[in-house]
Amino acid sequence: MNGPPAQLPIGDYGVIGDLHTAALIGRNGSLDWWCAPRFDSPSLFGALLDAERGGRWRLAPRGARTSEKRYLPASNVLVTTFHV
Repeated sequence: MNGPPAQLPIGDYGVIGDLHTAALIGRNGSLDWWCAPRFDSPSLFGALLDAERGGRWRLAPRGARTSEKRYLPASNVLVTTFHV
């Protein structure tokens, strides 16, 4: 990989959380923002603010061309679908 991935538009993120903390997950499968164990804790992943030094964790298939995200009805379950 040659440098950090391009920054996603904010609309390409979904939020997941547990009433104590929340994380922003990009449609590319990248966890780019997460403060734990509470909302006011320092960030563990902060690529949303600094793509080079902020840190991220990504889970995605190789060769994925497009993706989409949605929430399951009446839930906070975020589903990301990759298309190759």
